[in-house]
Amino acid sequence: MIADMPTYGYRRVHAVLCRKARAAGTPLPNHKRVYRVMKAHGLLLQRHAGNPDGRRHDGRVAIERSNLRWCSDGFEVGCDNGEKVRVAFALDCCDRESIGFVATTEGIKGEDVQNLMLLAVEARFGRVNRLPQTIEWLTDNGSGYIAGETKRLARDIGLEPRTTPVQSPQSNGMAEAFVRTIKRDYVRVSSLPNARTVIDTLPIWFEHYNTVHPHKGLGYLSPREFIASRQSV
Repeated sequence: MIADMPTYGYRRVHAVLCRKARAAGTPLPNHKRVYRVMKAHGLLLQRHAGNPDGRRHDGRVAIERSNLRWCSDGFEVGCDNGEKVRVAFALDCCDRESIGFVATTEGIKGEDVQNLMLLAVEARFGRVNRLPQTIEWLTDNGSGYIAGETKRLARDIGLEPRTTPVQSPQSNGMAEAFVRTIKRDYVRVSSLPNARTVIDTLPIWFEHYNTVHPHKGLGYLSPREFIASRQSV
């Protein structure tokens, strides 16, 4: 498991082992034993030293139900040949599922953000003209997000644009955390020879994150496991 996901700590390894044990109908492993085995074999991660830039995350982004607030941001992936891929994504602020993304070798423009919003709506509600209820759309103040046409489309389809304060971009902390996860657990351990390879691999990374990646804020369930647990209640 560590060979496949070398950036996983013992808590996430324990969560994946428990998932496999439940599927096989075998007893669940104890997290303390997982810790001891990983420590004995030098597989533990270095202890996290806290927030290196000292920035405060003002406000509470997480909410109690899905489809009340979505957040969006972007990140860049550098390739071995010097090419760069820019990615913008949408994330549900309750279940943390990445509900859509767009990728380009150019800058993220208003048109890309508009396509992303439509992809997210379709992923959750199908081909509807307007959402059944208004959903907040939390972003930073990037030009693609604050463009007039982007805001008009958002409101036309039932999204309510909300931007973080200019002095406090970290207020979109959930999107920032997602970017750190993608870069740490996927980008950093993958072969990135060129932009075409990265663009072809992005769907695999996002699918793995949604279906496999254990999330601390979800009780070490993956986003889709968390969604399924809510639906079964």
